[in-house]
Amino acid sequence: MKPKPDSPISMLDPSLLLRPEKVYDGKPVEAFRNYDIDENDPIKERVRRTYYEMHTKQTVDFVKGRMAEWLKFNHFKSTIKDALIKLNELVDESDPDTDLPNIVHAFQTAERIREEHPDQDWFHLIGLIHDLGKVMAFYGEPQWCVVGDTFPVGCKWGKSIVYGDDSFKDNPDTYNPKYNTECGMYKPHCGLENLMISWGHDEYLYRVLVHNHSKFPKEGLFMIRYHSLYPWHAGGDYKHLMKAGDEEIMKNVLEFNKYDLYTKSAGVPDIEALWPYYEKLIEKYIPGVLEW
Repeated sequence: MKPKPDSPISMLDPSLLLRPEKVYDGKPVEAFRNYDIDENDPIKERVRRTYYEMHTKQTVDFVKGRMAEWLKFNHFKSTIKDALIKLNELVDESDPDTDLPNIVHAFQTAERIREEHPDQDWFHLIGLIHDLGKVMAFYGEPQWCVVGDTFPVGCKWGKSIVYGDDSFKDNPDTYNPKYNTECGMYKPHCGLENLMISWGHDEYLYRVLVHNHSKFPKEGLFMIRYHSLYPWHAGGDYKHLMKAGDEEIMKNVLEFNKYDLYTKSAGVPDIEALWPYYEKLIEKYIPGVLEW
């Protein structure tokens, strides 16, 4: 598949715009936008439409199809640094109050982690690359299957999924008896790793890192894979599918997310001065030209 033209891509990431946490990093939920329907608010309406399309089209068969397409890893070849620079061409409209490029958020996240976890250099690099799966947008993927909160498919929709009380009404899996029970196609306590998650940038980047033999510890890979799985780690859904060890994964994901979500107020880092440090980490954990 050939990439789209090199013009900037407008992307609204609703999982960055609207968050369900109660209190995080000293900011109450009132400080964040809510999911109230307001037809006079174009941002809220666009977010709502994105989620409704996502919840209509993300079925078991759809996810299998996207995995078959993307997990061939034959779309392009790139180093991590070049992919980060490419991602910077995305125009992220998730926050109407800031026009900071994607790469600034990446370095803000990484540097905040570095400040509080100075001895975990792999964690610094996870912070830098966590959104790299969004490069799918350059290869024709619509934003509803690139960004936003993720959720398991193949079982009953979680109660905390945003707009979920109405947004799945046109999804055929809602009415499929194989998929619409509490466990659906899974066994109780089958474990997080055995769930099929809606397709998006988290799962894609996780698979890219595994395919290219990255040297990250498992906790870092799981931070990438599940950081958008909000109905699970923030909403309390799907506990009946968890197994021993999944609580530790949740703990690590929550630790990562507090740096991902609340760095926008931080100062803009000197990216050119920081590149040498992160280039060394790239060489250590995920070097060379990767297959994407």
